[in-house]
Amino acid sequence: MEGNKSFQTANQPATPANQPSSTGGKEGSNIIAVIVVAIAVVAVAAFVLSQRQQFEPVLPGAKAVDFTLPDLSGKERSLKDFKGKVVFLNFWATWCKPCGEEMPSMQALYDSMRGRPFEIVAVSVDTEGSEVVADFVKKNNLTFSVLHDRKGRTKETYKTTGVPETFIIDQNGVIAEKVWGPRDWRREENLTMISELLQNGPRPPESYRTGK
Repeated sequence: MEGNKSFQTANQPATPANQPSSTGGKEGSNIIAVIVVAIAVVAVAAFVLSQRQQFEPVLPGAKAVDFTLPDLSGKERSLKDFKGKVVFLNFWATWCKPCGEEMPSMQALYDSMRGRPFEIVAVSVDTEGSEVVADFVKKNNLTFSVLHDRKGRTKETYKTTGVPETFIIDQNGVIAEKVWGPRDWRREENLTMISELLQNGPRPPESYRTGK
């Protein structure tokens, strides 16, 4: 009987060496599934982050993004041209009534700052031709720099929610203050940040964020 058992064992078909076991196949499938899930998680996280960045406002403490736009004579001007100065970056439109009401005080501020390292850069977001903007500028006797963002790209870069909006940029190109809506720039209490920057120079970016 023992001999028969040995004979039967010896004649059983051998398992080929290169045949994958069922256990190995399951492990391979599990690894692939983990990789697929990991890729999906990374993709979702990247999408969420991009959406968050898209809608996050540009706030004090952030670096002012450079841009190049034509002035009303067609000459290309860049924000970096004014580095080393305190820059009053204003987004406006000819059809915006509050913008029109704010402009005289902006001109008064500009006149009062002549000879100092200060510049007003007013970016029109009008979608019409530059002649519309030029007519408005001439009618209101504006002498500061006016650029035309006809396609709205710079407005999108700074994520403005309307007009007017103003960014006060320090001498190092960092946003020191953001102002939603119009202000009377002839009033001293509205000039605190500008006066401080001109008198004491730029502060650490973090202090603009915290207000300290």
